[in-house]
Amino acid sequence: MTLRDLPALNAVLNATSAALLATGYLLIRRGRRDAHEKAMLAALACSTAFLASYLTYHAQVGSVRFRGQGPIRTVYLTILASHTVLAAAIVPLVIVTFIRARRGRFDRHRAIARVTLPLWAYVSVTGVVVYWMLYRW
Repeated sequence: MTLRDLPALNAVLNATSAALLATGYLLIRRGRRDAHEKAMLAALACSTAFLASYLTYHAQVGSVRFRGQGPIRTVYLTILASHTVLAAAIVPLVIVTFIRARRGRFDRHRAIARVTLPLWAYVSVTGVVVYWMLYRW
């Protein structure tokens, strides 16, 4: 794998994380706590691998400029801005959510997970959208 391959890897990791988050949600709604835990740990692993890959890539390459013009540029920048702000916010939320589950504080875990899950899912999905708009459009 080369440096050029990392953006595509990042998109795959984000998409996988989003799928695992949805799976984890469905599993807990069905009362399958052990399977939910495994899905969420896998989502956490994917997101952690994404973050390492993302930081590695951008430490070497720097920022990549979107080449689109006109209204599509506004759309891209709006998605990117919301994605970036929420990506920074999601890290501590995920950590707190994880710690509460690990400590067996499921009442407190459930309360924060109701915020963490949709934001984490949004960041994962918009990460894929940003990739497609920046590298494939």
